[in-house]
Parts: sequence; structure tokens; C-alpha cells
Amino acid sequence: LLAMKTSAAASQRELAAAVGVREATLTHHLNAMEQAGLLTRRRDPANRRVHIVELTAAGEDVFGRLRETAIGFDQRLRRGISDLEAAQLSDLLRRLASNAGAEPPGAPPWAGLDA
Repeated sequence: LLAMKTSAAASQRELAAAVGVREATLTHHLNAMEQAGLLTRRRDPANRRVHIVELTAAGEDVFGRLRETAIGFDQRLRRGISDLEAAQLSDLLRRLASNAGAEPPGAPPWAGLDA
């Protein structure tokens, strides 16, 4: 939902790259989300092999509710932790991930897990 929300209309290939999964894996999830009425898929008129994925009004509503829940959880999780402490923790976790051979900065946290 987040990847679709941040790009007005994206192809399935672009969404798969944005979330760090294979297109076949994404297709399975998109099928379920489409059946639930959260998104629509249509052929790109400029390239009929490409499917454009867009959120429906119901998808927008679910995104909004999930966003509010995530914000509330984040606030609860960070209670009693200063901005400096959060920054230090982020730096330490980034270094641990680097030491463990994680993907380069900017890659999704799950990148490389299917290798």
C-alpha cells in the first residue's frame, strides 16, 4: 500500500522493485488486494504488456487507517527515548547490518534475503 501511495500510478515491475520482491511474488499479493477492492490494475495504453496499479478509494481508506496505527505504535515504541538516542541506535543498527553484509544504504531492509 505504501509503495502504491507514494507513486500515483506505477507498473507492477516498478512496485516489485520498490518493495524488493520478485514480480511473481508481488502478483500473488496484488491479486488478493484486488479481490479485496483495495486496488485496480489496467493495461498501459502505451505498452499493453505493462499493468498500471492504482489504489481505489477503499485502498486509500485502509492506507489511512494503517498509517494512523503505525504512527501510534511508533510513538509508543519511542516513548522515553530522546532524538539523540534514536539517532545513535539507528547508527549502531546500520553498522551491525553493514558488518553482517547487508545491502548498501538505501536498499530495503529485506534486500538480499532471497539470495
